[in-house]
Amino acid sequence: MNAPLPRLSGGFAEPSRDSAHGFRAILNAMARPGTMLDLQAGHGPAPISAAAATVLLVLCDRTTPLHLAASHDTPELRDWIAFHCAAPLVAAEEAQFALGDWPSLQPVARFQIGTAEYPDRAATLIVDHHDFQGPQSNLRGPGIRDTAGLALPDPRAFARNHACFPLGWDAILTSGNRVAALPRSTEVF
Repeated sequence: MNAPLPRLSGGFAEPSRDSAHGFRAILNAMARPGTMLDLQAGHGPAPISAAAATVLLVLCDRTTPLHLAASHDTPELRDWIAFHCAAPLVAAEEAQFALGDWPSLQPVARFQIGTAEYPDRAATLIVDHHDFQGPQSNLRGPGIRDTAGLALPDPRAFARNHACFPLGWDAILTSGNRVAALPRSTEVF
C-alpha cells in the first residue's frame, strides 16, 4: 500500500483511540469553560496547530460545512481537509465550523447563530493560534464553580454573543497543543 503524500500526513495514528481521546478532551473543554487542556493526537500542514487539527479530525466530516478564514485558507490545508475529513468548504454564512485566527474570522456577525426553533444550528468558531497568556476575562455560567478566567481575543464580542443566548456561536480556542472552549452560555464580565 502506498503511503499518503507528506502534505496529507497527520491523521490519527490509531483512529479509534485518538478520536475517542480527542472527543473527550473537547467535550471536557466545552463542559468546563475556561479550562485549558492538552490536545495533540493529530497534526496538519502549516498554519494549523496540532490542537486545531485534532478538533477538525474529531468533529468534521462530509456532513459538516467548514469555512476556512484567510489565515488558514491554503491549498495544502484544503487538500489535507479533503483527504482526512472530507468536510465541504463553504462561505462563512453557511458554515457549521469556521477555522482561522481571530482577526481573519472577523466580522463574527456573519456566522450562523441558530434560530429560535433550532438554536443548535449555530456555527462553532475554531480560533487557532490563540494567545492563552493574554489578559484574563472573568467567566461564569454552566460548568463553572463561582468564576473562572480565560484570555479572550475580544471580550466584548464574546459578551455580545452571550447576550443572544440561547442563540449565538460557540468557540473553541486552540494554540499549539492547547485547547479551551467558550460556549455561548458562558457570561463574560
